[in-house]
Amino acid sequence: MTMTIAVTGGTGFVGQALLDLAGKQRVDVRALARKAQPDRAGVTWVPGDLDNRTGLARLMQGAEAVIHVAGLVNTPDPAEFERCNVAGTLNVIEAALAAGVQRFVFVSSLSAREPDLSQYGASKARAEKLVRASGLAWTIVRPPAIYGPRDAEMFELFRSARWGVVPVPKEGRASLIHVDDLARLLLALVPGGVRVAHRVFEPDDGKPDGWTHDEMARAIGSALGRRVWVPKLSRATLEKVARVDRMLRGDKAKLTLDRVGYLTHPDWVVSPKARVPATTWRPRIETRAGLAATAQWYREQRWL
Repeated sequence: MTMTIAVTGGTGFVGQALLDLAGKQRVDVRALARKAQPDRAGVTWVPGDLDNRTGLARLMQGAEAVIHVAGLVNTPDPAEFERCNVAGTLNVIEAALAAGVQRFVFVSSLSAREPDLSQYGASKARAEKLVRASGLAWTIVRPPAIYGPRDAEMFELFRSARWGVVPVPKEGRASLIHVDDLARLLLALVPGGVRVAHRVFEPDDGKPDGWTHDEMARAIGSALGRRVWVPKLSRATLEKVARVDRMLRGDKAKLTLDRVGYLTHPDWVVSPKARVPATTWRPRIETRAGLAATAQWYREQRWL
């Protein structure tokens, strides 16, 4: 791939995996960052954030495509979802249009499919509407639950599994994807073309019908060499746990009431109708092996 890509969210979980892969594929990247970053081969760091129009204009210089990864996943203040996920996406779109960058790959979320369940999902759905109306050659990617090295969200389940218990919502199924498979997809979509432009894709690990919460919890336990107890919690119980988490960890709480709203939805399995064309991308990482490798990374980094 001989082009320069503008990337937002390059310092985050998905963004770092994307930059790793871009480096291996010798793709030049211009990446937005709030703070100074270590030098990285093939990456030009551009100071700024999603509120900084000057920084976004600089990000687009010389770029032929944009991969918009940056977004807010969790916050106790719903207004922050609007500022970051909606207004921030609009700012990136406007910067791309002003610079004449036409190719736009947007990392949304499967939660955008059910915007009434959470403020997070609603903000991603509103951002998708902006992308669709932008006039750009857009592709929207709605990942399911993402796991892999550096992830601090599903890490909570690994940490719980270490103690032999993984509480989950009472019912439901969900799809999974390894962050490296997601990064491969994002780069594969950059060239565009009629098969992927103006399309919404829901990628996963290839497991039909996804994983029950019980299966997922036991697979995480197995990755750590543990047999785990999997208590199934009602929405009311999870809401109580969220309030306790807020009391104990304040703004750093991982389980918020907003998150309970979509965690308790019974169907977070990707749609076969939104499958990525096999000629463009297929998942490569088998999930049980990926979970084991992720657990090993957590150990090596002394997270566990």
